[in-house]
This record gives sequence, C-alpha cells and structure tokens, in this order.
Amino acid sequence: MTTETEHSVKPIIAPLNSLARFFEPAADPLVRATAGLLLMPHGAQKLFGLFGGYGVEATGQFFASKLGLPPSFALLAGLIEFFGGLFLAIGLATRAVAVLIVGVMAVAVVLVHLPQGFFWTAGGFEYPLLWGVVALAYAIRGGGRYSVDALLGYEF
Repeated sequence: MTTETEHSVKPIIAPLNSLARFFEPAADPLVRATAGLLLMPHGAQKLFGLFGGYGVEATGQFFASKLGLPPSFALLAGLIEFFGGLFLAIGLATRAVAVLIVGVMAVAVVLVHLPQGFFWTAGGFEYPLLWGVVALAYAIRGGGRYSVDALLGYEF
C-alpha cells in the first residue's frame, strides 16, 4: 500500500522508480519466504541431526545441562524452526507460527547468544534477534496478499 507522501518523493534516479514499482509486490513475500526457508535447516539440525546438528536427544541434553530447560524443549524448538519456517515461507498460519518463532528466538537470544555479545560471527545475538524482529513483523501484519492464508481467505 502506498501513500500520497510516498508518491510525492522524487527518486534520484528516475528510471529506477519504474523498476522498483514493478518489483514492489514481490518484496514482502521474498522476505517472508527467505526468512522461513533459512530457518528450516536450524530445525533440521535439532530434529534430524542434519547440517552438522546433533539431533533431538543430544540437543535436549544441551538444553537441560546448559540452558536449564526441559529436554523436550529441543523437540519443540526443532518443530517450530522446521515446520514454522516452512509455514512462514509459504504464508500458512502466518501469524500463529510467527508468534512461535518470536518466542523461540527470544529464548535463543537471552539464554544462548546474549552472553556471547552482539556479533553473530562470535556466536552473538545479532542473527536470532533479526529473525525474531522479522517474525514479529509477520505476527503483526500477517502473510500478505501472496500467501496461502490469502489464498484460503483465512488467517490464523
């Protein structure tokens, strides 16, 4: 949705304005799909031990010993990251899964990454915080026009 103010701003490079308007409808679904698809491998690490992950049992042991969380939370986090990521990517039950993702990322930031500092390259909280904020945006606004939710005509 654009406003009068947005249209009254003159672009510095005028030909790019037409290009930007052409691709504008794809911007939101691109971010949603990318965020969801990039989250899925993290769930696959926890659930299936793929991509260098440890699987549910070992991740559950880490959750219990290092984070003070019940081992079953490893399964829950893995399910939210894997299936929540998939649902976010396609825009199915977007608001509900986004809220779950915000919760998982909040726990990850506070319990795992905050002590490591800011930068992700040192294991810091920058990346999970960004994911949490992106998920929060979709929890607030929903999946948008190009989502399964919109196709079904129903938001969860």
